[in-house]
Amino acid sequence: MSRIANSPVTLPAGVEFNNAEGKLNIKGKGGDLSCEHFKCVDVELNDQTLTFKSKDDSKSSVALSGTQRALVNNMVLGVTVGFEKKLELRGVGYRAQVKGDLLNLTLGFSHPVKYAIPAGITISAPSQTELVIKGSDKQLVGQVAANIRAYRPPEPYKGKGVRYVGEHVVMKEAKKK
Repeated sequence: MSRIANSPVTLPAGVEFNNAEGKLNIKGKGGDLSCEHFKCVDVELNDQTLTFKSKDDSKSSVALSGTQRALVNNMVLGVTVGFEKKLELRGVGYRAQVKGDLLNLTLGFSHPVKYAIPAGITISAPSQTELVIKGSDKQLVGQVAANIRAYRPPEPYKGKGVRYVGEHVVMKEAKKK
């Protein structure tokens, strides 16, 4: 049985919840987010508290009630606080610049890599080798960070590449003579 679905989600002041047309909508100062409402899950709003219950006791509906609760909780956190991921570039000549809605990356290729920043995401470069990705949608922030990291993932011999801040890369020993 899902234990995550048993804990309710409290809506902070200034956050509005709407359940219409098979979608759950959360509106707050950080923007508007929506997700699909699973038909096998009941969502009830009582005194700024959301509760989630499965309609039947099947394994899939109980699991989806926990998933629905986690998605709604992430949306509430996103419109109130927001999410961020930090990336660092390691390597000689690796640089990043943000110009408008375009991210220019110099990653050791013969050409610069240009990444179009999607709507709802803000990317800042505090230094030439650091990137901070912010947004209200947790899935989108993580996907953008993964897309940027995929251009040049850290390699195991020198550790060059794009990595998350705090990520541990297992280094291999070089070939011995």
